[in-house]
Amino acid sequence: MDIRLLAVFDEIYKTRSVTRAAEHLDMAQTSVSLALGRLRRYFNDPLFVRTGSGMMPTPHALALVPTLRQALELLREATQQRVLFDPATSHRHFRLAMTDISHLEFLPSLMNRVVEQAPHVRVEVLRITPDTPRELEAGEADLAVGFMPELEAGFYQQTLFEQSFACVMQRNHPRIGEQLTEQQYREEKHVSITAPGTGHHLVEHALNRQRIERQVALTLPTLPGVGNLLARTHLVATVPDRVAQMLVRIAQVKALPPPFELPSFSIKQHWHARFQYDPANQWLRGIVAHLFLDPANLPLGALSGQVPTTAPAALRAHPSHE
Repeated sequence: MDIRLLAVFDEIYKTRSVTRAAEHLDMAQTSVSLALGRLRRYFNDPLFVRTGSGMMPTPHALALVPTLRQALELLREATQQRVLFDPATSHRHFRLAMTDISHLEFLPSLMNRVVEQAPHVRVEVLRITPDTPRELEAGEADLAVGFMPELEAGFYQQTLFEQSFACVMQRNHPRIGEQLTEQQYREEKHVSITAPGTGHHLVEHALNRQRIERQVALTLPTLPGVGNLLARTHLVATVPDRVAQMLVRIAQVKALPPPFELPSFSIKQHWHARFQYDPANQWLRGIVAHLFLDPANLPLGALSGQVPTTAPAALRAHPSHE
């Protein structure tokens, strides 16, 4: 059987979509549909049936998966043919699930690099939702980037950097100078930002543990606009370090260390094990690593997006029971 037919079968099974399979293989959608038709005639079975959840495999297709995947790998090894990804010519449509922080901080640098290396590639940003793990598994999202503890079990992950928190307020705040005291923190009015990825629950736990009460005057579900808000009010916000640095650059605000200990947390990129060796996914992970991975924690193979079987903690895939 033609190796391309096996590759089409494998991609439709992984992505549950003819369209996504075509994108991953850099083929026209009509070519993938024709290949699926040949497969159906060959096996005398529909193989994949369109449902509300995508192209779902029939029982016969499920029974074929182990054998066909083994055959595909053997054929690729014998012919030294691999599904190649050439960023300079690819028209791939990548989907990145991001938190607000990732969106604001990473996206400009990421898009500059993507446009430079892959001028025909399209990037779509998705919101992190409870459905994100399923989207990663199904190939409906290629990567998820940010602080997302809910994705740590059962997914490959690469720690990009660690960060803690800073306190941000109006640059000429009438009561806070170059240092923020614990008494001032208790007495000032605060804005609590509950956007996913901000680690707000870590702040709340740390305050409760140290019996520090703050006066929350406003709660916001998103980050955009908070710089202007702080510059035009006397409110104080406790946000991740890099968010604080960004706000200082774009608004009339200043950032000061918190007057008590707050924990640090990891910003990571996550992907499903099914796409660990996908060349396009590896390229995208490599771009993210080159731009945002802390060089001090750079393990062997990190910039290629590859994760060894015995990977260091920053790169290992946690089993689902962890």
